[in-house]
Amino acid sequence: MVKRAKVYNLIDERYKIDKEIQNIQKECSHPTKSLKSIRENVDSSLFICRWVCNECNSVVGIPNQDEISNYLKQ
Repeated sequence: MVKRAKVYNLIDERYKIDKEIQNIQKECSHPTKSLKSIRENVDSSLFICRWVCNECNSVVGIPNQDEISNYLKQ
């Protein structure tokens, strides 16, 4: 029973943290961005290239083929 209560408590905390992150990312004006390789999904092993805000870590765009090629050459 103690484990169950701890699991529910952790899930509740994760929900609150996710909401706080969403609010921060929504309010951010995304002043600077970088091309980064990120996971496609939380549970995925596949990585994809995306433009990501340097301030809030939010995905803000999809690079074109030239941008991906230049990124991969680095």
